[in-house]
Amino acid sequence: MNEENIDGTNGCSKVRTGTQNEAALLALMEKTGYNMVQENGQRKFGGPPPGWEGPPPPRGCEVFVGKIPRDMYEDELVPVFERAGKIYEFRLMMEFSGENRGYAFVMYTTKEEAQLAIRILNNYEIRPGKFIGVCVSLDNCRLFIGAIPKEKKKEEILDEMKKVTEGVVDVIVYPSATDKTKNRGFAFVEYESHRAAAMARRKLIPGTFQLWGHTIQVDWADPEKEVDEETMQRVKVLYVRNLMISTTEETIKAEFNKFKPGAVERVKKLRDYAFVHFFNREDAVAAMSVMNGKCIDGASIEVTLAKPVNKENTWRQHLNGQISPNSENLIVFANKEESHPKTLGKPPTLPTRLNGQHSPSPPEVERCTYPFFPGTKLTPISMYSLKSNHFNSAVMHLDYYCNKNNWAPPEYYLYSTTSQDGKVLLVYKIIIPAVANGSQSYFMPDKLCTTLEDAKELAAQFTLLHLDYNFRRSSINSLSPVSATLSSGTPSVLPYTSRPYSYPSYPLSPTISLANGSHVGQRLYISNQASFF
Repeated sequence: MNEENIDGTNGCSKVRTGTQNEAALLALMEKTGYNMVQENGQRKFGGPPPGWEGPPPPRGCEVFVGKIPRDMYEDELVPVFERAGKIYEFRLMMEFSGENRGYAFVMYTTKEEAQLAIRILNNYEIRPGKFIGVCVSLDNCRLFIGAIPKEKKKEEILDEMKKVTEGVVDVIVYPSATDKTKNRGFAFVEYESHRAAAMARRKLIPGTFQLWGHTIQVDWADPEKEVDEETMQRVKVLYVRNLMISTTEETIKAEFNKFKPGAVERVKKLRDYAFVHFFNREDAVAAMSVMNGKCIDGASIEVTLAKPVNKENTWRQHLNGQISPNSENLIVFANKEESHPKTLGKPPTLPTRLNGQHSPSPPEVERCTYPFFPGTKLTPISMYSLKSNHFNSAVMHLDYYCNKNNWAPPEYYLYSTTSQDGKVLLVYKIIIPAVANGSQSYFMPDKLCTTLEDAKELAAQFTLLHLDYNFRRSSINSLSPVSATLSSGTPSVLPYTSRPYSYPSYPLSPTISLANGSHVGQRLYISNQASFF
């Protein structure tokens, strides 16, 4: 340990010498009976705890802890996390200087204890003005392998990966949407452990490694979303993949109704997959067991229960294959009608509810680059001739929305204020002239941002949600009228209904004071990098 640690991050002059640090940690070890060892940039407390017999706790028992003050150590942290249950192992990431790196992993003995830790300690004020973030942590044992020849079969890919890497358990290959005899050009390789996957990634990642004469792309696969059993017990929607592009919703409904006529409420098909909604969960579960592996229009389908989105657990980032907080959009948008699925080892998820309203599901539109060869013919087009799934930002979606409704473009007005620590905070007010004379004269989110781009994006997101923009087209007769001018003869108008909106249950801090004497409601904590307040 270094001789002293000075806390300069919270404005106090607290100094603790290395001898004091060592004494505090020794006292903790003596009190708890746990061992402590430092290796590979982390300090491990426990793992296993004293008297432990049997294998380690199962997957799902570990939580990630972020935004830890750099001069805080196990003697202060362990007692806090013991409130949620018995700790199997506490791993604090360490700098060479002796400070911690601002994050840790805590493994409990049961999943229930880990979930309790998330509920009671996420956004916990660990020191005055210092709030930690706690979320689920999952060891990733799956790699994404791209640029695979499309004619290769699962068995060939599995054999090749076993030759070049160790610990391969399985390979997941999805058939092409347009030609079921070919793969989609990528696969997911499952390894026996996170360590085996990490070693394989290290070997394959340089970019010079080739399979069948092709340079492959390698990265961590996005881990499957964890949905609690209680939520899954209420799901009555099936996710059906590997459909033919030509298969219709009517055909799917008819096939799933065969085992029990009238059991299916509705079907929503997107490209080569679909969601089949049932009136009763019991019928959905029965249909899943009957229909999984059946052929529809010559394609062997896969059927599973659809996983609902959990908007409270959307911080994530690949950190050596671990899940940890990362700044993401507060609300994400997708074109339900036209999105192209390209998921890393997990099916598309169901729309969740925001304040009783359905929220759009995350986008799965392919985003990549293609080579631009000399002589390629280019055709000038208008952005408004594109489909909405060609846009990624809310700012572009709002512009597109206004154009399709034959409205004038949205008007953005920028405002700022200063926080008590001197930080400039920004917010945009948006006026849409076509609706400014109605019940809503302008749209302004109740959160401030530190960057101009985030402020504009957040304002556009807020406006779209308030307008209930959901990317589906419908006839003019089915719209809730905005005014008399919108209810007569406008083709392809996107639906609009005005409704109040408040943000989902993200962790909030106490009210913060501004330099000018006013206040900013409550601070929205998303991650260390987040710029929303």
